[in-house]
This record gives sequence, C-alpha cells and structure tokens, in this order.
Amino acid sequence: MKKRNKGSNKLLNAWAFYDWANSVYTLTIASTIFPLYYGLLFFGRSNMVAIAGLEIKNSALISFVTAFTFFVISFMSPILAGIADYIGNKRIFLKLFCYIGSLGSIGLFWFDLEHIYISLLFYFLGLIGYWGGLVFYNSYLPDIAYPEQQDSISAKGFSIGYLGSVLLLVINLVIVMKPSWFGITGEHPEKTAMKISFVTVGVWWSVFSQYTFYYLPKGNGNKNCDVSHVLFNGFRALKKVWNQLKENFLLKRFLYAYFVYSMAVQTIMLMAVYFGEQEILWEDNNQKTIGLIISVLVIQLVAVLGANFTSRMSSKYGNIKTLIGINMIWMLLCFIAYFIWTPFQFYITAGLVGFVMGGVQALSRSTYSKFLPNTEDTTSYFSFYDITEKVGIVIGMIIYGVIDQLTGSMRNGILFLFIFFLISVILLSKVPKQKMT
Repeated sequence: MKKRNKGSNKLLNAWAFYDWANSVYTLTIASTIFPLYYGLLFFGRSNMVAIAGLEIKNSALISFVTAFTFFVISFMSPILAGIADYIGNKRIFLKLFCYIGSLGSIGLFWFDLEHIYISLLFYFLGLIGYWGGLVFYNSYLPDIAYPEQQDSISAKGFSIGYLGSVLLLVINLVIVMKPSWFGITGEHPEKTAMKISFVTVGVWWSVFSQYTFYYLPKGNGNKNCDVSHVLFNGFRALKKVWNQLKENFLLKRFLYAYFVYSMAVQTIMLMAVYFGEQEILWEDNNQKTIGLIISVLVIQLVAVLGANFTSRMSSKYGNIKTLIGINMIWMLLCFIAYFIWTPFQFYITAGLVGFVMGGVQALSRSTYSKFLPNTEDTTSYFSFYDITEKVGIVIGMIIYGVIDQLTGSMRNGILFLFIFFLISVILLSKVPKQKMT
C-alpha cells in the first residue's frame, strides 16, 4: 500500500474506484438479472413459496429476507466500525466484506427452489458483503477528501460505479440473450447464462477492488485501545457518537430526515425490477427480459447525469434545498408508479427514477460528511449513518412485504411510500437554515 496525502488525486480516485468494483452487485444481482432469474424459477407454477411451514408470496419472501439481512447489518456494523476505529484498521473490514459479498454472488450459481434455505443463504451473504462494507467505504470520505472536495468525489464514485456496472451488465446481457455464442446449450440455456453472470459479478468485485485496497490507508487508530475489551469498545464508540449527536442539532435534524426518506428510496431501488416483472403487462417472457434489462440500463445511465447535476445544484442552492427538491420528485414518482401498466410507461418512469436515484445517494453521503464535527472517529460516525439507513430499510421492506403479501399487489406498497417522502420533506425543511450548506 502506497502512502498518499489527503486530497491527492491518486487517493481520491482510488477511493472512488471501489464504486466501480462493488456496484456491479447492485445492478446485476440486486436490480436486474437475479430478479429475472428468480422470476423464471416460478414460470408455469404458483408464485407461492413453502418455507418454515408458511406459504409466502415470492416477492414478499425476498422483501422479508432482505429486511432480515439489513437487521443483521444494522446490529453488526456499528460493533465492527467501533473496533476498526480503535484498532486503526478499517481497510481489513472493507476487504472482509468485499470477499464475503463476492463469495455470496458466486454462490447464487446454485440458487434453486429445491434447496431454498442454502439458496437464500447465498443471497443473504451477497447483501451482507455489499451493504456491510459500505459503512467502512463511506467512512473514508472525510479522511481522504477535504470538505470542498467531498460533493464532487462522492458524485464521481457513484458515476463511475454506474458506468462500470453498466459495462458488466451489457456483457452479461449478451451472454443471456445469445448463450449459443458462448457454447452454452441445454434445456434452459438462458438460466445457465444468468447463473454465469452471478459468477462474473463475484470475480469482478474482488479483482477490481484490489486497486482501492492498494492505496487506501488503514485508518485512524486509538492508541488507548484496550484490546481485551475491544468488543465493548465498539459499543462505547457507538454510545459516544449518540451522545455527541444529541449536542449536534444540525446533524441530528438531517439524520431524522435521512432515516425517513432512505426507507422509501432503498425499498424502491431493491424492489423496482420485481415490480416491473409482476405488475407491468408484457407481451411475453422475451419482451419482459429485454424490457426490464433495458429499464435498468436506462436507470443507471441517467443516474450518472443525475448525480453530477445534483452536485451542481447543491453548489448553487445548498445541499438541503436540493435534497428537498429531490424528495418532492420522489413523491411524484410514487404517485405515477401506481398508475403505470405498459412497458413504455415503465421505461419513462425508470428514467425519472434513475435521475433522482443517483442524486439522492451521492448528496446524502456528502451532506452527512460535511455536517460531521472535527473528529478522527469517522468510522463510528459513518456506522451511525449506516444504521440510520439500514434500520430504515428494515422498516420499509417489512411494510412493503406485508402489503404485498396481504393485498397480492406490489403497487399498493409503492403508493404507501409516498407518505415517507412527504414526511422527509417536512423534516428537511426544519434543518437550521443559518447553517445550511
């Protein structure tokens, strides 16, 4: 690992490049090919899954498993983050989650309904690896970039992440649509091609992350660390951040709003393709497969523009005002999504979702980083940020899954998310104006 000074282009680019490495998971597995593969498993059969003695709707099952995963992450990450801050090596935890996620992605090659428990375990590990690693990745931002650099480098990370994930998705799309070109034959070559795409994600993720690992520093350590009580040190670090947040009115108000709108944003992002797969009136399975992949590609490409446009708007109008505007657009999209039925309507909505998706993620991360006090305990602070997001996702996914299970329609859950964005707009408007960025 080469030593690089804070604010140097080499260090900033190395940090941002991890988005290139890990974003392929969210696009190929979480957002595109896995939902399609999962849907194919139910072709010609009931969409109910028998698990733990219950009959659960397939999309609701994914919602509940995802919610459980985020519950585990929200409990685990602050402990590990506190440990990382005390021992001064958060890079090792970023590596650990990277490799867990890579193995989970590769393990999806064997996902099937006949072995549903081990299959869901691989799905669980992929989510754990991606989202568990983000707390350590995000916490590097104030360490490697000065405040005036953080909006732009955060947006750059998301942008190259979108571009890298689109590149791999296009490669996998060719394999899925033309499996015979690659010697993939058999009764269901498209399923085999989809499973191969899961392997490519795991390999891509672990290989490209090495550039980031090479340049990132270990992190800031605490020389007074009591190694024998390191687990309790993690809890103490979290408690310390909580006590400091009580005194930081600006940061606390922002976190209230972030907690609410992250419930809705992340739920929509995680379930969008499942919604399109079940609720849109496609002519046949071939149109569905192509249409959903095109929709996700549109989302990713437009998100690049959205992240950079949002960065410019925040420079002109301030972070909080820009976030209020983005949340109002999300409100409109929830209302629109309830009434869409055709593929064309879905494409248009996907483009609008992509525009605000990139903006809200990049700007939320950099806004939080700007509002932090002057401290070396950045990992613990970002673990709190991570918990806020993850607990929000748990609540959002459970509510969405329950509505889907009880009503039999995912669009009812989408309409309910409108309320979360409305509340977040109200909360953002209460962030102290005299201290806005």
